[in-house]
Amino acid sequence: MSTLIICLPAATSGATTGYDYAVTADGRTLTVHSSAPVALLPTPARGGEVIAVVPVTMLSWHQVELPKGVGPSSPRLRPILEGLLEDRLLDDAARLHLAVAPVVNASGSVWIAACDRQWLATHLQALEAAQRPVSRVVPEFAPDTGPMRLYALDEPDAPQLVITGENAGGVIRLPLTASAPGMIEALPAEAGEQDAHVLVLAEPGVAALAEQILQTKVSLMTRPQRWLDAARSPWDLAQFDLVSSGRTRTFKRLSGIGRELLQSPAWRPARWGVVALLLGNLLGLNAWAWREQSALEATRASLRGMLTQAFPQIRVVVDAPLQMEREVATLRQASGAASERDLETMLAVAGSAMPVGRVPGSIEFAAGEARLKGLQLNAQEGSSLTLQLKSLGYAARVEGDTTIIKPDASPGTAP
Repeated sequence: MSTLIICLPAATSGATTGYDYAVTADGRTLTVHSSAPVALLPTPARGGEVIAVVPVTMLSWHQVELPKGVGPSSPRLRPILEGLLEDRLLDDAARLHLAVAPVVNASGSVWIAACDRQWLATHLQALEAAQRPVSRVVPEFAPDTGPMRLYALDEPDAPQLVITGENAGGVIRLPLTASAPGMIEALPAEAGEQDAHVLVLAEPGVAALAEQILQTKVSLMTRPQRWLDAARSPWDLAQFDLVSSGRTRTFKRLSGIGRELLQSPAWRPARWGVVALLLGNLLGLNAWAWREQSALEATRASLRGMLTQAFPQIRVVVDAPLQMEREVATLRQASGAASERDLETMLAVAGSAMPVGRVPGSIEFAAGEARLKGLQLNAQEGSSLTLQLKSLGYAARVEGDTTIIKPDASPGTAP
């Protein structure tokens, strides 16, 4: 499933504002990345997803402890967050967009992301108007529960160093200068310990500088690759007033689950298992159909053999049962023997099953069907007559004072 990842610029949205973007077809590798005005961004493929990335410079992070009974889906959450963050925010809380982390810690503490509401809403509206509606908004960096990581960024103004990890206390941004190691050591206990578990990633333009300042080897990671990592995170900053309805939230959640099942390497064995199961069922159905077809063809061949053996004059077999019935009827007619479709046979069978004292006033016979009129059978007598005639190979139907009798053509009846 194709995914268009767009990094929102810090500038206000406009017709000429450039949007950096990347495209991935499988969620793991990038196919293209570039920059373009909003109207010239790639059009998402059918069924694809558009993910907006909020740069690290536009977000602030705050950890709060939610009151008991208040969860991420509580309708009272927004005003409660404004009250909890009132003394920590540099701007009026009403002007900021707040988003809650997808996971609440066991202690009840949760990370809150804050950014300018008007800036974010304007960019999302511009993308919506350009037929690139955003399905999920993710942060470029987010508080992580894993080992500490250092990211060296090649920013236009000055190189930056971003620190994440369980012991980093959120997302920390520092200038990538000679004073950076001292600032890292001044972080809370364990956060500043640069051991073998600390991973340092750098953009190519500042990799040499990062190695020189941090005195350690770095791994290269381009900016688009970082966006791809951010897109795989469980975060979605589109909360509160940026989500139109509960249906939209449900759709986003289900879409995320579907993408996880279709793209995540962890689910690859399950996907192969489903494919193997479907192929096994398909092969089994084909084998069963082939066996049934072979059995049907064998039955047809047996009927054709019986027909040509009993009636050698038949050279071409089109419908063996029908041709055999016609030949038998011809033989019976030639020998003068009565068949089950003759009036005499029907009257004899009807007489053996007729209630005592019941005699028809008139009889009509046409096309192998006899109509006995004037019998005046009640419901019980009519039902009994029908059952007896059926056991003798005839179908009977009572309509008023008329009883209609004809040979029963349904399978399993007596001849």
